[in-house]
Amino acid sequence: MTSIEEINFINACKDEVLGGRNLSPDELYALADIESAEGIEALTEAAGEITHRFCPPRFDSCSIINARSGRCSENCKWCAQSAHFKTSCNEYECVDHQTALDAAHHNADSGVGRLSLVASGKALRGKNLDAVCAIFDDLRHHPTMSTCASLGLLSEDELKQLWNSGVHRYHCNLETAPSHFGTLCTTHTQDDKIRTIMAAKRIGFEVCSGGIIGMGESRRQRVELAIKLREVAPASIPINILSPIPGTPLEGTPLISEEEIVITVALFRFAHPKLTLRFAGGRARMSRPMQLKALRTGINGAIIGDLLTTIGSTVAQDKELAAEAGYTF
Repeated sequence: MTSIEEINFINACKDEVLGGRNLSPDELYALADIESAEGIEALTEAAGEITHRFCPPRFDSCSIINARSGRCSENCKWCAQSAHFKTSCNEYECVDHQTALDAAHHNADSGVGRLSLVASGKALRGKNLDAVCAIFDDLRHHPTMSTCASLGLLSEDELKQLWNSGVHRYHCNLETAPSHFGTLCTTHTQDDKIRTIMAAKRIGFEVCSGGIIGMGESRRQRVELAIKLREVAPASIPINILSPIPGTPLEGTPLISEEEIVITVALFRFAHPKLTLRFAGGRARMSRPMQLKALRTGINGAIIGDLLTTIGSTVAQDKELAAEAGYTF
């Protein structure tokens, strides 16, 4: 397509979305094939219009506490916490109860709206699951902070235990396109993740599920992930940007460009007009102007503070950025 044809196609797709119709996979893949500078600019501007129409003005913030670190049995090639790779990741069995409560209250006092406890390993079970549920039980009546958990491939009974502790949102990323997942992890499958997500939804959990971009996938494969996420119907989609970690098999992976990150945000917004698109790990390496452009294109939430194995930005910095993009916090 010429640049004019691209812009006309983008505007037609935008009008369909604004009119309440989901784009087809073929339409989304065609948007991924936009190449001209004029077409890319039109794509991001159109995504911004969709965000403005469908998403609330309040920025959706979440903080993370690493409930268990390292010694993970899984061989996910991007992850510093895998026992298969030699990295400098800290290792501990379960976060101290009071330490977790103190961190939760500190984040709440800073204005963060949600706390998520995240554990390494295929699944958090037994006494460690009991310990994490006890933390959530102490937080269930907090006046301003909601909770979320990311504890691996839990069984339905384990998910019910978590639900009964007061947690009503569960996080489990699909990570990448179905066509790419098997090249990055062989100790579990994407279908294993989907089974956990569907079990959580049957209990009543809201779901947070997204992935990592920049792991050698194509732009079309990022759209493939966005389409796959429609099957699990999450409330929130975290978009992580790979930070190649020394000692992992992806340590030499070339960095995805800032422009490609913003294009990906735009494509996800076209695929998911009404959902929270949440910046997560890796975005700290982006320049401030490009982070701001991503927020104006489609990002309307973020994981704030120190992330699992890479450093995020401060709450104050994110508040300032969100306000400049037109959000309340």
